[in-house]
This record gives sequence, C-alpha cells and structure tokens, in this order.
Amino acid sequence: MKALCWQGKNKVDVERVNDPKILNPRDGIVRITRTAICGSDLHLYDGYIPTLEPGDVLGHEFMGEVVDTGSEVSRVKKGDRVVVPFTIACGQCYFCKHNLWSACDNTNPNAWMLEKLYGYSGSGLFGYSHMMGGYAGGQAQFARVPFIDVGALKIPDGLNDEDVLFLSDIFPTGYMAAENCDIKPGDVVAIWGCGPVGQFAIRSAFLLGAERVIAIDRVHERLKMARAGGAEIIDYEEVDDLVEELKWMTAGRGPDSCMDAVGLEAHGTGVAAAYDYAKQRLKLAFDRPTVVRQVIQACRKGGVVSIPGVYGGFLDKIPFGAAFGKGLILKMGQTHMHNYTEKLLKHVEQGDIKPSFVITHRLSLDDAPDAYRTFRDKQDECIKVVLDPWAQPVAA
Repeated sequence: MKALCWQGKNKVDVERVNDPKILNPRDGIVRITRTAICGSDLHLYDGYIPTLEPGDVLGHEFMGEVVDTGSEVSRVKKGDRVVVPFTIACGQCYFCKHNLWSACDNTNPNAWMLEKLYGYSGSGLFGYSHMMGGYAGGQAQFARVPFIDVGALKIPDGLNDEDVLFLSDIFPTGYMAAENCDIKPGDVVAIWGCGPVGQFAIRSAFLLGAERVIAIDRVHERLKMARAGGAEIIDYEEVDDLVEELKWMTAGRGPDSCMDAVGLEAHGTGVAAAYDYAKQRLKLAFDRPTVVRQVIQACRKGGVVSIPGVYGGFLDKIPFGAAFGKGLILKMGQTHMHNYTEKLLKHVEQGDIKPSFVITHRLSLDDAPDAYRTFRDKQDECIKVVLDPWAQPVAA
C-alpha cells in the first residue's frame, strides 16, 4: 500500500509499505477513504517530538471501511463505515471504565518511555512516535486498528466523509476544550489560536452556551473564518498589550475562561516570545509557552484556563503565582475521544454544525509532502488539508 512516511526533520515521503495485518483478535483493518493533516502532525514534521524513526507512517485523523476483523471483534463487521478516534483505548482498564479514555493503561506498549519523563503514560496514539506506542498512522491506504470494537464509530448512511472525518480528532478536541471551560450563560470565552482545533472550539463554545467568544490569531484567513463562526477577533500583532485589550473588551474583569489552542510552537511578540523561540532553536527547551503565560495573565479571577494545545516538556517562566493568586482552575490533556464521538455525531446529523467548513485543501495522498509544507508555512490560505488515499495527484 501507499503511506506517508516520516524521514527526518522537515522531510516526509509517500512510499510503498507492507499492508497491515491482524495481529490481535480484537484488531480490525480499515481501508482508508479520507485522512487529514493535523496541526499536531507539524510538531512531528518540525522535529520537536522524539522517538520517531525513518519510515514511520504518520497520521491520526482517518476514517474508512472495515475490510477485516479479528476473531474477538463483535461490534463492527466487514463493510461498516467507521471513524477511528486518534486515541487507542482497551475499554477494560480502570481509566477506560472511568471514561478517562486517553489515559488507558493497556494500549501503549512503550509506556516505559513516558514513565521516565512523566511518571505515568497515557494511551497509545496512531502515528505519533514510538513513545506513544509506535502505531502506524492513517495517512495511508489501510490501517490496523487495535481494539476496533471499542473505538470505531459506525457512520450511518447519508453523511459524507468530509462531515464526519473530524470526529476522529479535532471536533471532539475543540469540544472537550470548550467543555473544560465550564461555560455558564453569559460567559465570555477567549481562544488563542484559530487553526482547526480553535475553529471547532469557537463553535463548540457557542453550542455550550457562551455569550461571546473572542478569537486571537495573526493569520488573516483564520481570523476571517473565526468571525464567520460568530467570534470577535483580535490580531495580536496589531495590539500593544493583549492582556489590556482583553480587559478593555470585558469591562475590566477579563474573560471568564481562556483557552490555549496553540501548543508548543506558539508565536508571539515581545521579549518573552523571542526568548522562547531562542531556547527552542538552541534545543534548550521542547516548548514555546508564550500562550500559556498569556492565558494565565488574561483570565479573570476564579476563571478557567483550558489547554488543548500539545506540550511535551518542561515549561519556563510560567506565572504560576498569578494562577494561584487568582484562584484559576487549569484543565488540559489529550481528548477523551470516546466520550464525545456519538454525541457530536448527533450534532452533525441534526445540522447544528457542518464540520467540512474548515477544509480549505482537498488533495491526494501523493500530494501530502507538499501539503505539509503549505500547511506549516500558512501558504495559499491553508487552514485544513484533507487527503484521499486513492485519488490521483493534483498535478497528474
């Protein structure tokens, strides 16, 4: 089969690799009909996530048709159309039984790698390095899906792939991030980052009852899409003091909740952002925590800080005293996908949201290496790339 393989920093190639096989009686094989490039894939592409090896298959947002199942799979069958959550969960451990699916104890065979760094390991992830399990990803024509009867979401007829594909990650991720904000009627939610997750967080905040959403970014087309979703917008490069701007917009109180939908490659202005960039370039730090500082400083007293953006290491110069002094609640982590897929599918079926709104580029798998660069460099007004593994290249 064809698959997109990591070859080193800033280098991915489409290669011929072996078709996946059933390895465990609870496995399934999915013929992938649509897959996507996620913002967190760029952390791999840019070389910030360790334990990748040349030839590793990338991708964790995918869906398709079940073509084979192991002997113990009963909930899905050959021919079913499914969306696959990016987190892999066994369904039987303590954490799965307590709906903490992304903390599954049984799906990361390389848990020891994360235990050294974090104390404990979370679940395995598709296509996201060996410390996350070493699972082949879904930017390919086929994928092996462990515990397919636990994670796979069966899709009813009448819904096209593009409107359900993002149930694999970014829609539930944006929704959980908004849910973590503990939104009350009349609340103001400020969201840093208007990439795909930020766009779904904006719409999810309104679904959950926010009165106002303030979206913060510097990229024109992202801010335009955020405004189309009902948000007020701030181009942070056009204000002298972002925290003061948010105070002014909220009558001096500050947003009720603040969300970091950016993560470890945050951009910013001023000395602190330059310091973060320099440390990361010199490999003295994994992360650029510019936005983490801002959300803590901007959030009102007693408010909530929600962090769906991916971080990997030890963050420097975080105003923890401000978080303590203001009594902030911090909520973060990988999405507990299995809590949200069926709920959000109903929103799609009811017409509350049409997730394909975020797609700007529809390409073949063969176009993926160029698409990674286009997406990373924010060229051609690129916000979200969807790939068809069976289509001919655009240039063909």
